[in-house]
Amino acid sequence: MTKTAFKPIRKIHKWLGYLLAIQIFAWLLGGFVMSAIPLEKVHGKHLAHRQLDNPFKRADYSTDLNIITKSQDALSNIAFKHLLEIPIIKVQADKTTWFNGRTGEALAAPNESLIRRQADAHYLGNGKINAVQLLAKGPREIGYRENVWAVTYNDWCSTTLYLEAQSGQIITVRSTIWRIFDFFWMLHIMDYDEREDFNNPLLISFSVVSVLFCLSGMFLLFQAPPWRKRRQKPA
Repeated sequence: MTKTAFKPIRKIHKWLGYLLAIQIFAWLLGGFVMSAIPLEKVHGKHLAHRQLDNPFKRADYSTDLNIITKSQDALSNIAFKHLLEIPIIKVQADKTTWFNGRTGEALAAPNESLIRRQADAHYLGNGKINAVQLLAKGPREIGYRENVWAVTYNDWCSTTLYLEAQSGQIITVRSTIWRIFDFFWMLHIMDYDEREDFNNPLLISFSVVSVLFCLSGMFLLFQAPPWRKRRQKPA
């Protein structure tokens, strides 16, 4: 095949390279970062317990469950939990409601002082509480969940514990490690808004272009294949 036949392929390959250079670098860098960070570190398992051992026995939940269950429609589940020194009951029906396990009354939403104690009980680090906020709507990093407490610590990775405003139960843990991973995940899947859509048109388009770039590069290998003997110039 003549060199002229390869000319348009070289031009296509070059312009595809210009188009893809930054994104391919982002894919490679993101892949390296995400594979280098253990998932348990991303999830913050070393930073806080998601649940604590329940110190209460069944007998400590002295309220009459029949009274609670009769007040619920489409009851699906009952779970015995605790909030520090308070035994509490989680009832899932059309909506989730919480009750004091001793009195049977609706659980009073914990105040800031109780939330601080609850967060400290779950926290595994060496930092101190830097900020406590009651949010009507949480940030994107917890899916914009409503009615949550955000407790942030002044440790090296800015650990933030998110707790339910109604029950004080831990929702999740976020940190600088998680946010770095999330940033590179965003670059990797090219969803710059919610960072959840792995099948978005932008990613698919760049993937197709990347395949074409690879194919054109493979085709150009035949311009000077290694098995072709070079002609030696006369002395």
